[in-house]
Amino acid sequence: MKELSKSRINTGKIVALLLLVMLICFSMPVNSFSADNSITITGSTTVLPIAQNTAEVFMDRNPDVNISVQGGGSGVGIASLIDGTCDIADASRPIKDKELEKAVSRGIDPTANVIAMDGIAVIVHPSNTATALTEKQLKDIYTGKISDWSQAGGSGGKIVVISRDSASGTFETFNKLALDKVRVRPDALMQASNKAVATIVAKTPGAIGYVGLGYLSSNVKALFIDGVKPSNETVLTGDYVLARPLFMYTNGKPTGYVKAFFDFVLSEEGQKMVENLGFVGLK
Repeated sequence: MKELSKSRINTGKIVALLLLVMLICFSMPVNSFSADNSITITGSTTVLPIAQNTAEVFMDRNPDVNISVQGGGSGVGIASLIDGTCDIADASRPIKDKELEKAVSRGIDPTANVIAMDGIAVIVHPSNTATALTEKQLKDIYTGKISDWSQAGGSGGKIVVISRDSASGTFETFNKLALDKVRVRPDALMQASNKAVATIVAKTPGAIGYVGLGYLSSNVKALFIDGVKPSNETVLTGDYVLARPLFMYTNGKPTGYVKAFFDFVLSEEGQKMVENLGFVGLK
């Protein structure tokens, strides 16, 4: 009887231990993105073409690595990094104080990796006679003080204002550099991506919008701002006022394949790809 009781006690302990192990396993966050050969990139639609193109070449060179690239906006990317659902957060703006505080509270160490420079080009329909705006005119258009192109040297009648949505790093940067953080006019059409802005402007004679340099094409016309044309050269020299760095954030310093990917992006070949996409390389 004593041996039977002892056996039951030992069995009970084993079962309890197994239940405890299972409880711990199920309570831990499952993060499929932590596999050594799997990299998930999420965030800025401005940085998206850079991430997609460099990821494709990197995977060709490293067949054992799988890189998933998604857009969604800078805010989405940084939130994903904080939640542990991505390895790299693309951002076209610096991380905000409140985002950093939230990250630290969760044990995340957002580390900024600058991978390129960019200018925010102000664009109109090619048929618009406007070729330039002052910073004041631009601000007045986006805040509602100017509503007709006749007030800004252009054609097309009523101005149709196209802006990025609040999750966008491009919006944050434009709002800070061009609008002094003043609220955008309430009738502005808010869009989720650079491509959406460029598409609407290309189809709307009275429209004005703003996109990263990589989204310029013959379908839209970029305006001079304070007499300076948005270009790689004017961004690098600092002459163009709507310029900014582009980031890829990681949790701490990149290691493993993530570091290898960054090394490729920042290499001479990677930076040449950045320039071919219409952005400004660091080298």
